Amino acid sequence: MHLPSVTALRYVTPLREGGSLPGVVEADDLGTYVVKFRGAGQGPKALIAEVVVGELARRLGLPMPELAQVEFGEVLGRAEPDPEVQELLVNSTGLNLGMDFLPGSLGFDPRVHKVDPGLAARVLWLDALVENVDRTWRNPNLLMWHGSLWLIDHGASLYFHHNWTSAANAVLRPFKAADHALAGQASSIVGAHEALAPLVTPDVLTEVLGLVPDGWLVDPHSWTADFETPDEARSAYVTHLLARLEQPAAWLPSLEGVS
Repeated sequence: MHLPSVTALRYVTPLREGGSLPGVVEADDLGTYVVKFRGAGQGPKALIAEVVVGELARRLGLPMPELAQVEFGEVLGRAEPDPEVQELLVNSTGLNLGMDFLPGSLGFDPRVHKVDPGLAARVLWLDALVENVDRTWRNPNLLMWHGSLWLIDHGASLYFHHNWTSAANAVLRPFKAADHALAGQASSIVGAHEALAPLVTPDVLTEVLGLVPDGWLVDPHSWTADFETPDEARSAYVTHLLARLEQPAAWLPSLEGVS
């Protein structure tokens, strides 16, 4: 199983509010995507987190734009007149990650937009499970589109994978929920846990990790690669997330009382 694959035809414009300089891209399926680039400073681990958390959210019934693998040829990068963007595109030749562009969407503002309390609780629960530290009221990484909430930008999740030697210590780490963009609107987190935890099975996590391209999981040119094979890497992610799921007493209580 793989994410849908498309080829970039035209780089439209950068989204400079994103730290990794994502860009709007037109592809050969006539679709328009917001693309996160493998050659950005955050590197492929941000793309891994985008796929794992985004596709897990989808399987939990949370609103996520469609994801796709976006192939960039070197010629497209060389044709870009902006030197900063050109360097990024050339360094990202090959597979990158695209998210379906939602035209006319608005950034979520917790002071203005109201969402279903049950949905808010489910989003908060997932963010706590995967340690998504980048959904605060300062930077919600949520969109309102046709009156509905949509989740975007999960590259800062799975913080543990930036240092696998100490990843086991993160299994029991509490989640700081006070600044979460939806904390003030969430209903019972225990109810969200009871509804969602049984859905996060080993098979579901294995399926989600199977969507991550091999080249993002193991860099054959790196002397500091975390794993020897992509399957070894996938197994480590599944093991870690299951271990955290099996220890809710360590992080679930920190979510109560924030609404």
